[in-house]
Amino acid sequence: MTSRLTRRQRRRVWQGVQYALFVAVLALIASYADWGRLQNQFAQKDLALRLFPEIITTALRNTVVYTLSGFLLGLVLGLVIAMMRLSSVAPYRWVASVYIELFRGLPALLIFIFVGVAVPLAFPGTEIPGGTYGKVALGLGLVAAAYMAETIRAGIQAVPKGQMEAARSLGFSHARAMVSVIIPQAFRIVIPPLTNELVLLFKDSSLVLFLGVTLQERELTKFGRDLASQTANSTPILVAGLCYLLVTVPLSFVVRRLEARADKAT
Repeated sequence: MTSRLTRRQRRRVWQGVQYALFVAVLALIASYADWGRLQNQFAQKDLALRLFPEIITTALRNTVVYTLSGFLLGLVLGLVIAMMRLSSVAPYRWVASVYIELFRGLPALLIFIFVGVAVPLAFPGTEIPGGTYGKVALGLGLVAAAYMAETIRAGIQAVPKGQMEAARSLGFSHARAMVSVIIPQAFRIVIPPLTNELVLLFKDSSLVLFLGVTLQERELTKFGRDLASQTANSTPILVAGLCYLLVTVPLSFVVRRLEARADKAT
């Protein structure tokens, strides 16, 4: 008489069934796909090689510049909003709460349209410093700040209260204790989610195409779309997507390592 399977054995059998089902589904999809048409539309080697080096020196470079400028602006603004959110002054808390709910609730596309259209209409004769680069930094920064503010606020509140009490007992003012003791510890806590926000901003930089850019200001998505339209082939879009992965995959790996290190530290 066959003995009953143990719980571990049943779990292994069930995992084997899941893997087999996964492989079967992939094989079924692969058998029905028209790989010849896909290769012709998305994998033209000669066309892909024609994109270099401009896709790196112009499109990828602009994407990185847009992302970093938006991230830095969002980080500074997010820190200010987070401090206002924790303030004992009620109007500061109200303003911070309204900002966070507003910019987290609106699609990023609408923020870009607001920056590109509404701001010039509201303030005639004024120009956002930096031209397109300034507009993108402002659009990305406004969106990122709303998320970063909540992340930083959570990090500040995660620092043990005894740290503030110890700093005050040493003669630190509340402001100096926040700047010298609390905020540095909070940033060590929130580095993983902030890095993840950087990955999201890198992808959101594709919204720059709605601002209207010159050939030298194009980022990866705009660059890929323009070349795909000119050649009537989607290979440039695929290459642009691979360039995104060239940056986002290593960043995602860094996020996982930082999270794992943080878990070990706790």
